[in-house]
Amino acid sequence: MTGSISTLAPPAARPGGGKNDLKIVVVSVFEWFGELGIFCARLFRAFTSPYEVSELIHQCDETGSKSLPLVALAGAATGVVLSLQTRDSLIHFGAKSMLPAIIAYSVIKESGPVITGLIVSGRVGAGIGAELGSMRVTEQIDAMEVSAVDPFRFLVATRVLACVLMMPLLTLCADACAIVSGWIADTLAEPISLRHFLDNGFKGARFSDFIPPTLKTLGFGFIIGIVACFQGMRTSGGTEGVGRAATSSVVLSSLFVILADVIFVRLILMIYS
Repeated sequence: MTGSISTLAPPAARPGGGKNDLKIVVVSVFEWFGELGIFCARLFRAFTSPYEVSELIHQCDETGSKSLPLVALAGAATGVVLSLQTRDSLIHFGAKSMLPAIIAYSVIKESGPVITGLIVSGRVGAGIGAELGSMRVTEQIDAMEVSAVDPFRFLVATRVLACVLMMPLLTLCADACAIVSGWIADTLAEPISLRHFLDNGFKGARFSDFIPPTLKTLGFGFIIGIVACFQGMRTSGGTEGVGRAATSSVVLSSLFVILADVIFVRLILMIYS
């Protein structure tokens, strides 16, 4: 009876309960990263095997073309907001002519890649986590292993590679939509031709301003794919576990994309400054 009461008591009521809870959280975090490292090692071994070309093409379609409308809409909204918010500030400081350059540089160097990464994290991350999670709880993955089919090669490698390949293309689409929508918002306030807008926006621009921010989305795609697949493959607890896997896939991939962006920006500045 005493044991049951102590079990049901809140952590703070037990001697050292707060320290024990903190210790459990820290240990679980290290366990999660350890399991993720083992998962990545198995994935890299799967990349040495022959690729499932048809499944890769299917996943590229799921990740790329079906995410394009959301990415384009988010990019367009970003361009409009940048144009509306920045215009008033520039007029206040007498630098209205700098609006095209600010929109172009802001979108290409930071806003476009990050918005794309977060949109893909929400749509693709949740889809992969829920799909693999449902396959795990219904023992479809176990059936594949019994049938001598490597689930890492067929399920994980194709999805991770599709995310890596599609992210730069989606980022370019988001950048284009943001710049065009920024021009539309600007020309509604004060008519300006698209050619003049682009000339002013990209005046003095270099490849180092465009290529590194776009290529860093390769890392975003790898993070999204690996986290979503990892959370899906380790699902347990039936349908409730599938929901947890989808939610954790979105939350963790979005968080790691933001943290990785800080590291990538610092590296880009160190290399190209």
